[in-house]
Amino acid sequence: LLLILYAFVQTLHLPPGDSTGANLKQWSAISADPYATWLSVLKLLALTIAGVLLIRYTCSRRRLRALLFTLIIVGLASALFGILRQTTQHSQGFFLPALSPGSGYAQFINRNHFAYLAEMTLGLTLGLIIYGGVRREHVLIYLAMALALWASLVLSNSRGGLFSMLAQILFLALLFTFAGVKRERGTKGLEERSSLRRISRTALLHPLIILCLIATVFIGAVWIGGEALTSRLETVSSEITPERSAGNGSVGRRDIWRATWQMIKDHPLTGVGFNGYWSAIPQYHDASGESTPQQAHNDYLELLASGGIIGVIFIAWFLVLLIKAIRRSFQAADSTARAVSRAAVVGLFGVAVHSLVDFGLHVTVNALVFTALIVIAVSGRREIMDEKQNSAIQYKRNSVDAVSALSILTPVFCFYFIAFYFYRQ
Repeated sequence: LLLILYAFVQTLHLPPGDSTGANLKQWSAISADPYATWLSVLKLLALTIAGVLLIRYTCSRRRLRALLFTLIIVGLASALFGILRQTTQHSQGFFLPALSPGSGYAQFINRNHFAYLAEMTLGLTLGLIIYGGVRREHVLIYLAMALALWASLVLSNSRGGLFSMLAQILFLALLFTFAGVKRERGTKGLEERSSLRRISRTALLHPLIILCLIATVFIGAVWIGGEALTSRLETVSSEITPERSAGNGSVGRRDIWRATWQMIKDHPLTGVGFNGYWSAIPQYHDASGESTPQQAHNDYLELLASGGIIGVIFIAWFLVLLIKAIRRSFQAADSTARAVSRAAVVGLFGVAVHSLVDFGLHVTVNALVFTALIVIAVSGRREIMDEKQNSAIQYKRNSVDAVSALSILTPVFCFYFIAFYFYRQ
């Protein structure tokens, strides 16, 4: 909420600090594009409300399981649509008129945006399998879904997606090895503990198993991706080296990052406003002007450029609280809560890695799935009730929720409508 309030302050037109007497200067906002920052305020507010509602109403196993299934089905449906489009589209429009052959993947215009969705759902699915979050008789079903997600991620030819997937597998294996998966008999959880833990008890086998797993996944990815993926992997060095071709009108990430850093040095404290990056970057980007970056292709740099040190402090504060909540979830007494929490963290880790080179969280569906994964990751810090227990107290809570929602949302919406009115004036 503090970050949302700070983003709103960035849209306000403030008086200049040195305006005196007749020498009045025009009031200006912190944001380079106040309207775009205002839209980001509304988006952040919507995501926050969605996260709060998910936390409030995923208090039973049935509801938590429904949320897990929904996320996996969304990712799987997108993956299957992407495979179908990749293999059959030959003309403009494929159910959606904006989809062009050879451009983007699945329902996304940018292939990397699909990779974000696939990483999150693939990490969640693999985590549920490895950490014992599914019944033994359902493991093959989840493996089939994970295979479809993996194949679609490879076929998308997203270099950042492939790198993030390998990082996810390494993180999953390390978390499985060092965090441990306790076998519990007679626990409240629905899932039987995974037998994979017994296979890897020997400490000497851990590095070998991890290396073999990563090598197998990488070789399989190159084999399925074929020449198209290999060609894209060969262009990685040109993205981050100074010897970028200047005659093709394309923009390398290294040039974008350098320009972004110059902008950060000019606006270190408050930044240029959330969603205002595209408006401020042209004066720092030394290029022909044929192609101007709209994003920093690094969400961490863009966060610092957009929010400045103040915004980073708010984000760091949130991350500290989030890590503490996740640690409590990892130590939950309920085996179900531990399993789904670890699985969600695997999905979040993939996004953290991919955000080093891309900006997929700018897409609303990816941001919403990311929010849902955060909710799942911290779900173990509270007791997950059986459905009978939940229904027994649900009626009492509904009236309290209704009154609380009205008392909170009414002044919030009034404030934003009034602020928007004065902003338009």
